[in-house]
Amino acid sequence: MNQPPILLAPTCPSYSPTRQVEKQRKREYPMAAAAPTPSPFVASSRRFAPRLRSLIPGAAMSSAASSAPNPSSGAGEEAQAPPLPHSTLEISGARRGLLSGFASLRAPYRAFPVLASNRHVETIFAAFTRSLPAVKLRRECLRAPDDGAVALDWVAGDDRVLPRDAPVLILLPGLTGGSDDTYVRHMLMRARSKGWRVVVFNSRGCAESPVTTPKFYSASFTGDLCQVIDHVLCHYPQSNVYAVGWSLGANILVRYLGEETDKCPLSGAVSLCNPFNLVIADEDFHKGFNNVYDKALARALRTIFKKHALLFEDIEGEYDIPKAANARTVRDFDEGLTRVSFGFKSVDDYYSNSSSSDSIKNVCVPLLCIQADNDPIAPSRGIPREDIKANPNCLLIVTPKGGHLGWVAGDEAPFGCPWTDPIVMEYLEYLQSEKNSSTKNNIPYDQQGVSEASAPHLTVHVQT
Repeated sequence: MNQPPILLAPTCPSYSPTRQVEKQRKREYPMAAAAPTPSPFVASSRRFAPRLRSLIPGAAMSSAASSAPNPSSGAGEEAQAPPLPHSTLEISGARRGLLSGFASLRAPYRAFPVLASNRHVETIFAAFTRSLPAVKLRRECLRAPDDGAVALDWVAGDDRVLPRDAPVLILLPGLTGGSDDTYVRHMLMRARSKGWRVVVFNSRGCAESPVTTPKFYSASFTGDLCQVIDHVLCHYPQSNVYAVGWSLGANILVRYLGEETDKCPLSGAVSLCNPFNLVIADEDFHKGFNNVYDKALARALRTIFKKHALLFEDIEGEYDIPKAANARTVRDFDEGLTRVSFGFKSVDDYYSNSSSSDSIKNVCVPLLCIQADNDPIAPSRGIPREDIKANPNCLLIVTPKGGHLGWVAGDEAPFGCPWTDPIVMEYLEYLQSEKNSSTKNNIPYDQQGVSEASAPHLTVHVQT
């Protein structure tokens, strides 16, 4: 099958809230909807969902659907008190009071029966059976200053139907993940249904994103994300821009927030299943059943590497290319390739200095962190609870169950969106309403950092 041509989108030289990025040539060409490769834990629900529905007892289905408590059963004298997030959730942060108005947090967290009995069952069930919403995507590729490239997948046709000032949501998938991951698609579809412009940031080599240099990406590297955000702001200067990250994508996002501090151009962010402390996460990754995840992710990394192995031929330095090419664990791959590419002395040095737990104290924009207490890949003991509590911009929600990227609970369980999606959207809409009520949005177009005439315009055709 012929691969579609790559669009190298220009950056905007007249606008960069944090740094200037290289100006690139504009090109116009026909582009088909992106068809990225799923991450190792993702499979189509069309094969498994009907079979699993027939195996799950009807009583269990109805039990999960009735997650909201009966309002008539509450104490009458307390009815006038402001509703609080349900006690089954661990919630902390200086602004935790704002969550009291969230309808999505008033019911108890009720994991889907049977699946909640084991964190690995919930993690794997969600990965292999969660539905994959259909959507036509338009792919745009950005050339990085080091000649690398990343791929942005936008919802096709949004520029024709959405206003120029519609809020923009950037999605950052987990390790080796991309726009074809089910949890990403569900969040994309929910935000899009609310009138948001959504774009998935596929890191180098992920979801068939092109690799043009002997360098992938890492938990510590925020350069590509910075360029993507600058690019989005350049093209939609009237819009407020937000970001949501999962797993390793969440770690990169929180590190970016901490690096930018009060210069961060984002209006808000959400971190989900963030490993936070990579040293602790690495320790747990090699225990018991977690080896299954480790081997699966290592296999996905090997697959990406082998597609681009020629770029690494005769490369100089401390690289151990055979070790990376034959990695049986994520640590092997990071030792042979990642830590060398990004200048770390050892893989332990890489993990120690790439953890986003150290960045929380420097976050200066609204940030919601949602974790599962039984997450096998992002251990609860690695959550920087005290730093989150001390930072007035941060909020933390910890669910009793959920596994990793699972959260098979709520009205759409077991095959629909994760339990977190309604909360994430409610939080983002709250931030957007705050922005809309501020005087910032009354600034004329030509005073928002880029003039209409100077903004680069791209024409991308999508084949139907």
